[in-house]
Amino acid sequence: MGAAGVRRHNLALVLREVADGEPVSRAAVAARTGLTRGTVSSLVEELLDGGLVTELAAARGGTGRPANPLQLNRSGPAGLGVEIGVDHVGACVVDLAGAVRAVRTAESDHRGRAPAVGLRTAAALAAEVIAEAGLAVVGATVALPGVVGPRGELQRAPNLPRWIDVPVTAELSGLLRGLPVGTGNEADLAALAELWCGGGPPDMLYVSGEIGVGGAIVLGGGLFRGAGGRAGELGHVVVDPGGPRCSCGGRGCLEQAAGQDALLAAAGATDVDDLLARQHDAVPAAAVDAAGRALGVALAGAVNLLDVPAVVLGGLYARLGTPLRDAVAAELDTRVLTSPPVDIRSSVLGADAALRGAATSVVRALLQLPPAS
Repeated sequence: MGAAGVRRHNLALVLREVADGEPVSRAAVAARTGLTRGTVSSLVEELLDGGLVTELAAARGGTGRPANPLQLNRSGPAGLGVEIGVDHVGACVVDLAGAVRAVRTAESDHRGRAPAVGLRTAAALAAEVIAEAGLAVVGATVALPGVVGPRGELQRAPNLPRWIDVPVTAELSGLLRGLPVGTGNEADLAALAELWCGGGPPDMLYVSGEIGVGGAIVLGGGLFRGAGGRAGELGHVVVDPGGPRCSCGGRGCLEQAAGQDALLAAAGATDVDDLLARQHDAVPAAAVDAAGRALGVALAGAVNLLDVPAVVLGGLYARLGTPLRDAVAAELDTRVLTSPPVDIRSSVLGADAALRGAATSVVRALLQLPPAS
């Protein structure tokens, strides 16, 4: 590593210390990093010039020369999260500290429409959110409801039959005037948001109920993607080999027993709000219980295979609350071989979890490797 590489490494080291300990003095950063005070001061000046950190007013009343504490610049660079779902789009901007500065969602059914239409709709909403936030957005990550390829393409989404090998990264970057764009699976990004922003455990299975059933695996505080990036496809685990045909081509997938459409049909509900309003009536209650037990069967197999101690329920599953969670717990208690029992909890981030994860991934990448001047 040359001198420029060493300096950039140290720049990232100082920035992470500020992020982890803010507000923090230069002296404290030097002590924690092992760098000299002169080196830290030089690096801090570079971070100040780049708009990544800011100085606070010195505390009064102490002895000696008061220090100006450092913290991340809330008016500095920001990250954009975009979500393209089966029936909606969303956009979110977070600042360097991960605080949401603007967020919007809108209905947009993509099942029978060309990908270009959905991409334009998402880009238009993103532009509105960027303008509302009023921050300098330096990059975006797009949450997608399917398998994402190594070049940022949506390879396949079972509930979006026309979205095959769609070059989302390239297309959306062009629509956003060249903004750097990355992509990720929506459940993966929601799981990371749960870990980063929601106090989620470092080892967990995350599962979210929407039109499809999304799943993600977090091990050792990091996302487990599998060899091809497809790990966590819990919605297409078979829970009834003789069950109804699924959009993936198989039969009896979890999605056909516990996905939103299947649950609404079994409950005789017109939409999610109707289901939530009547979920304690006999027929909806039975539908929720059956969905929870099917979900519990699929989760039990995954827990036994991976030996994870916690399950986080997101999306519609979080909104259904105790009745669904009790049904899941009953199956896990019967089928899982571990002790103590699996910790089952509901996501605290709501419907914006994937958006939070997408936007936060941008600023976390910036904090890990800030641009050198």
